[in-house]
Amino acid sequence: MLKPCEQTNLSNLPLRILRMAELTTLLGISRSSIYEKLNPKSRYYDADFPKPIRLGAASVGWRSTSVDEWIASRGV
Repeated sequence: MLKPCEQTNLSNLPLRILRMAELTTLLGISRSSIYEKLNPKSRYYDADFPKPIRLGAASVGWRSTSVDEWIASRGV
């Protein structure tokens, strides 16, 4: 049995928010490509792409767990 400090349960990980600069680096795509994936009117729309969360009046971020799940689901 694992000790509490050795558990690999994702629910125990602290919530980490990725801002745009970090997201573009992680995914290797541009800022405009990310917004194209979020725009339902775009031909590049991806319904499975993680939705941003509002952090303030003019700032958004993405949950790292949602981004990691999206990357894993693509099988790249």
